[in-house]
Amino acid sequence: MRVLVTGANGFIGKNLQMHLRERGGVEIVPFTREHTVADLTGLLEGVGWVFHLAGINRPENPSEFVTGNAGLTQALCDAVKETGRKISVVYTSSIQVERDNDYGTSKRLAEDALLELHQSAGCSVYIYRLPNVFGKWAQPDYNSAVATFCHNIARDLPVQINAPDAVIQLVYIDDVVANFVGLLDGGAEPTPFAEVEPIYQITVGELAEQLERFKATRDNLITEPVGTGLTRALYSTYVSYLPPESFTYTVPQHGDERGVFVEMLKTPDAGQFSFFTAHPGVTRGGHYHHSKTEKFLVIKGEACFRFRHMLTGKYYELRTSGDKPEIVETVPGWTHDITNEGDSELVCMLWANEIFDRERPDTFARPVGTAE
Repeated sequence: MRVLVTGANGFIGKNLQMHLRERGGVEIVPFTREHTVADLTGLLEGVGWVFHLAGINRPENPSEFVTGNAGLTQALCDAVKETGRKISVVYTSSIQVERDNDYGTSKRLAEDALLELHQSAGCSVYIYRLPNVFGKWAQPDYNSAVATFCHNIARDLPVQINAPDAVIQLVYIDDVVANFVGLLDGGAEPTPFAEVEPIYQITVGELAEQLERFKATRDNLITEPVGTGLTRALYSTYVSYLPPESFTYTVPQHGDERGVFVEMLKTPDAGQFSFFTAHPGVTRGGHYHHSKTEKFLVIKGEACFRFRHMLTGKYYELRTSGDKPEIVETVPGWTHDITNEGDSELVCMLWANEIFDRERPDTFARPVGTAE
């Protein structure tokens, strides 16, 4: 499959090309600012699909809207007609077409040219009136407020917010590209106008506050719910703007004669993740919980876990090691401890179902004692 991508070096173009390469079996023909409209006819040789992503949205002269959007699109349509083949064209238009401004007008004229191509030449045309697209590789101070905010906040630079209550509509780059690539599989309805979902809404002020919370995670260790939806997409985008020197950060380490304890990550509603070490012969723990539960995973060393029921006195012990990926759970109402029975340092990962609260720790000292 041979695919022409106009605006190949732009934000959407870079992401699309990456996904097309991963797909395999696709030859990408790039059209960039180094080309002219006269090159289009030759570039279309053997092409079955065109992703027309090139355009102008921040020109020095408003007249560039017409040449860069409507003019280029018309030239592309003329070149497609010259081939005599029914080449499919995907176009990134804008929701601005519904507004009376130079940019929206130029995009609407580009749409008209594509609709005429569809009617006169029978080419399949897919027009996407996209809202603000965000994601990795967008250019700050050019492509979107999300890119600008992410870039600045990640670098401790100020962000300018003129209208914090203004609502912006967003689509995530991965959703856009997935929709585009899906067209190659023939799954789209044969209609000139297509949509990308989901479309998110957020105010400018809320956007800035969310990104600031991402940044604060490195200090308070409390992660945002970054697994789904807009928060997931924004977090991925924010992290993509970290400079290489900020790829790492340190977390607090608490040490004593037994070893060290390090908290890695906390969640608002799913507990926290930590790890600890214990020197040979050292026992840690010796307490029980009423509600708190934990999961232990020894990743290095030899460990003995001991348990005693707080009411019945029933005793139980087990042994595990870093050679066996075995989770050990603590159960409310059982006091418990862990002893390093090996000759080297014990390293153990720990998940607790709640963030440790010094005011209400739900942790009460009670030695396990020895087996009877």
